[in-house]
Amino acid sequence: MRKKTFLYILFACLACLLVAGYVLRQQFYGNAVRAERELFVSSRACYGELTDSLLPELKHRWAFGVYAKRINLPETFKPGHYELKPGMSVIEVARMLKLGLQTPVRVTINNVRIPAQLAQKLARQIDADSTAIMHALTSSKVAQSVGFDSLTLFSMFIPNTYEFYWTVTPEELVQRMKREYDNFWTPERDALRKRSGLSRLEVMTLASIVYEETRKTDEMPRIAGVYVNRLRKGIPLQADPTVKYAMQDFGLRRILYRHLKYPSPYNTYVNKGLPPSPICMPGINAIDAVLNFEQHDYIFFCARPTFDGYHNFARTLREHNANARAYSAELNRRKIK
Repeated sequence: MRKKTFLYILFACLACLLVAGYVLRQQFYGNAVRAERELFVSSRACYGELTDSLLPELKHRWAFGVYAKRINLPETFKPGHYELKPGMSVIEVARMLKLGLQTPVRVTINNVRIPAQLAQKLARQIDADSTAIMHALTSSKVAQSVGFDSLTLFSMFIPNTYEFYWTVTPEELVQRMKREYDNFWTPERDALRKRSGLSRLEVMTLASIVYEETRKTDEMPRIAGVYVNRLRKGIPLQADPTVKYAMQDFGLRRILYRHLKYPSPYNTYVNKGLPPSPICMPGINAIDAVLNFEQHDYIFFCARPTFDGYHNFARTLREHNANARAYSAELNRRKIK
């Protein structure tokens, strides 16, 4: 009888140990992630801030704490963008943070006029703050490392969506964008560029003017052709967007005579040729429009009085003045000042 009781107790203890072992194993190796989530760990975050963000997403918090201490995670975690996925154990999560196995983020840059705007847009998509990014975008040393100067570095950025690690430094980002810039300038694009007689910087600068003149992709090559004609004839470009850029007044709705005299190397009413650098980050459609500029004999263009986003083109000043009067009359009728 005693023997049977002993065996029952022994089996019960073994069963309890097995259950406890299973439960303990599940704590460490079982699914610990409640739902798919993104986790952003800043380079400026302490371990407490990391756990404040992470632990609410985990089921087995005790096990995570035990394993984290075992691998010295509080002192060795890596900042970054991480993806928590159902099925991950606390061991996998902890190791991911220790080894820095982060997931890239998609960074979109477009519709930017000045470097400060680019810095702000990037700061919303990567870990670096806008001040650090702006410093890199205006640094002579950083610019020289990629073959530009601090004024023309902005022309190197091709608008698109890219994948970066969230913790990329501003300097690393500039180096990566140089590689993207080199990839953009294919032999085919360079061959077209040589047809225009423009340098890469000049293409980007002219494209920025075209991009500010119109968002109509089908009309961009014709506008580019007007400016190429003016450059070849030595006629000032007289591009209204360059006046807005010179004045840094992008909300200006109507360019008046007094604006045309604004002193600035970017004002193409008072300076012949192209401005020193782009007046915005042009879309790829505008860049390709300059490379594939339409060959014609137009010298002028003016917005249509229909306000449909398109322009009327002219070969003579008389034709242009007539178009300009019609547009001005419509501005007056709409009380646009």
